[in-house]
Amino acid sequence: MKRNLISLMMCAAVYSTATGTARAQVSAADSVMQHAKGNRLSIGGYGEVALSRNFYSDNVYRYSRPNQYKDDPAHGRFDIPHAVIYISYDFGKGWTMGTEIEFEHGGMGGAVEREFDEAAEWEQETEKGGEVELEQFWIQKSFARWANVRMGHIVVPVGLNNAHHEPLHYFTVYRPEGENTILPSTWHDTGISFWGRYGDFRYELQVLAGLDAFMFDRDGWIHNGPKSVFEYKVANKYGFAARIDNYTIPGLRIGLSGYYGEAMHNTFPHDMENTYGHIKGKVAIGAVDFTFNRYNWIVRGNADYGYVGDAMTISNLKRNITSNDAPYSSTPVGKNAVAAGIEAGYDIFSQIPGLNADNQKLYAFGRFEYYNSYIPDKVQADYSYTAKKRIAAGLNYYPLPQVAVKAEYSHRFLKSGYNNEPSVSIGVAYEGFFL
Repeated sequence: MKRNLISLMMCAAVYSTATGTARAQVSAADSVMQHAKGNRLSIGGYGEVALSRNFYSDNVYRYSRPNQYKDDPAHGRFDIPHAVIYISYDFGKGWTMGTEIEFEHGGMGGAVEREFDEAAEWEQETEKGGEVELEQFWIQKSFARWANVRMGHIVVPVGLNNAHHEPLHYFTVYRPEGENTILPSTWHDTGISFWGRYGDFRYELQVLAGLDAFMFDRDGWIHNGPKSVFEYKVANKYGFAARIDNYTIPGLRIGLSGYYGEAMHNTFPHDMENTYGHIKGKVAIGAVDFTFNRYNWIVRGNADYGYVGDAMTISNLKRNITSNDAPYSSTPVGKNAVAAGIEAGYDIFSQIPGLNADNQKLYAFGRFEYYNSYIPDKVQADYSYTAKKRIAAGLNYYPLPQVAVKAEYSHRFLKSGYNNEPSVSIGVAYEGFFL
């Protein structure tokens, strides 16, 4: 009975966002562990299916030749952005393990892609546009509520999207676009984490393998920085991430997070440091976010700002090494990047007694965000299409706390001279524990 009661309490914490209680959501890094103290073996996961109709050109040159492609027909896409399996086990005496296996965009297979960075050449790749990733794989020792050490492959909780990336933690059909563009998403890397809870605070400090500056680019800033094209992760340099969340006010969570590390000379072969040892490629990111979940409202917001040192030199070096078919991005990286967004939704069914009593919910929501993946140094070339504003509005229907049916209209606004990008999307998502 005691074990079942604990399981029920932990499960309630997971679904707090969907059910509209006054609690703000738990960290995604903890989600895989929600049953570990109730059942020794825990199995769960989340997933989403989406359909989009985009009313703009999908040509790779639509930004460099906007007038030529402004009248192109609309195009549609089905996608399975994420399908995730959680498995965790409680060994006893404070020792636990957790894994998160993720299939992105339907997994792997054979596919043809058209490379924008290589004169729109067609390339055959050993993948189907998707990935199979081990996003979490760690062993944890818990000494007390305030002191836990987690070692292995872990989520890096920098920004709102990484700390709370499950599909019931945002209203849009796809993950919030700004953070998903400039930051790795979901950001996961190998390292050591110290985390805990004390009073109304949850805190975490991580030491991680460093980012790879040659994976940075114009359209995604450091988005691909944690990835390795090799069978192993190069760790010549290291990074440090930290996050703290406060839950003092009922229904409100406020979070601060950041990252610092050197990204240059963190690739293979490790020989450029002899010549360019003074180029460090320092990366610094600061982020603030919040979630308010009370009075039938859910409001979320974030602001992120980042800096890459030696951006001009890194961009020139990347251009030189990719001429020898090295597996890196050839586009320049900006000195800075920014993302800010806010969304708010109100549960319409809260005013309909029968539906409210049945725990069904219908959120009408709106979202606005601004982001720019390439803010150049004064000596770098300008690519103004990377600065985008986006609005979205739609509905989220919850027939059950674990399932959401989503629909939205969105409109991406670009600077003068480029074509705006409207779209319509629908999707269904779930998040739950099965054992």
